[in-house]
Amino acid sequence: MDFALTPKQKMVQKATRKFATEYLEPRAAIIDLEHRFDWEAAEKLGEIGAWGIQISPKYGGGGLDSVSYAIVIEELSRACGSTGLNVTVHNSVCAVPIQKWGTEDQRERFLPDLATGKKIGAFAMTESNAGSDIAGVAMTAELDGDEYVVNGTKIFATNGGVAEIMIIGALTDPNLPPHKSLGLFIMEQKMKGFSVGKIEDKMGMRGSSTTELVFRDCRVPKENMLGKLGEGFSIAMQTLDIGRIGIAAQALGIGQAAYEASLKYSKVRQQFGKPIAAFQAISFKLAEMATELNAARLLTWQACDKRDRDLPFSMEAAMCKSYAAERATQICSDAIQIHGGYGYMREARIEKLYRDIKVCSIYEGTTQIMLQIIANNILKD
Repeated sequence: MDFALTPKQKMVQKATRKFATEYLEPRAAIIDLEHRFDWEAAEKLGEIGAWGIQISPKYGGGGLDSVSYAIVIEELSRACGSTGLNVTVHNSVCAVPIQKWGTEDQRERFLPDLATGKKIGAFAMTESNAGSDIAGVAMTAELDGDEYVVNGTKIFATNGGVAEIMIIGALTDPNLPPHKSLGLFIMEQKMKGFSVGKIEDKMGMRGSSTTELVFRDCRVPKENMLGKLGEGFSIAMQTLDIGRIGIAAQALGIGQAAYEASLKYSKVRQQFGKPIAAFQAISFKLAEMATELNAARLLTWQACDKRDRDLPFSMEAAMCKSYAAERATQICSDAIQIHGGYGYMREARIEKLYRDIKVCSIYEGTTQIMLQIIANNILKD
């Protein structure tokens, strides 16, 4: 689909599709089977500028617009969902917040290494009692002189086991409500008192490192606070809006891969003397897949456009994230049905897409939370 794309955006799409198809796709099944972060691919992604898609050229990034960003994430995810996840988290909820809300000192210290992928980034907010409800954060950051002493544990941190730079949320004043006391801090892997805890064994996205992050009297300089004291909750909410566009694009890529595989298979699979694509039950299902993918893509690009024009896009981010995730999940399920028994086997790739897609309706805010955001916006208006 090339509706409304500029020549530069089309070029980005073509180049990323070529890289993803030729390099990432053949590796995806192996990385999934071995359950490991692909450091070789990470180096290649650095060479094509994927780690710094939206970082300003001033700090070594590509400075691309949000539609181009969504295109890159979709194409990477079409070949390997884990890679799409690693790249979107690194960009949208680590590098972009530092660029948008960080001081010039913070930008100069952290963005060049993030832009090249020399250091991988992460964003950690989730705790055992703080998932959809960020106000449930219990991690603390107590001011001691020129440093904050951070204590607590984050869970389900994407890129957690490999990130050297991470943004975490912690309460700076237990006597204030969370929306006033939540602070965001730029943490580094080398900081004393930090350790990686449990490494999660996941159903899908197995080429992405998901872990606990443990902080025990971990000292972070005051100058590593992102934004001003009292702004953490607002920055976190806006950061998640940006991240949701990336998850929508990721879901699109996985759904697109399932659709393309189903279309190809249905043209060659013979039953009752003709290709199964000739049967209305199959052809209509393929038509629904194509329509839903295009609708999800346009919702995603709409959110991107509003973000780039500096317009409110929280509702649009929730719309594209929830719609793309739910529709792509159904597409992957239908793809298994179209493939029949072969779709249930690893060699067909469809079962991996089905395992990978499910989490897209969970992280960065569940579908139910997205619907609540949309409802709040339309009722407010």
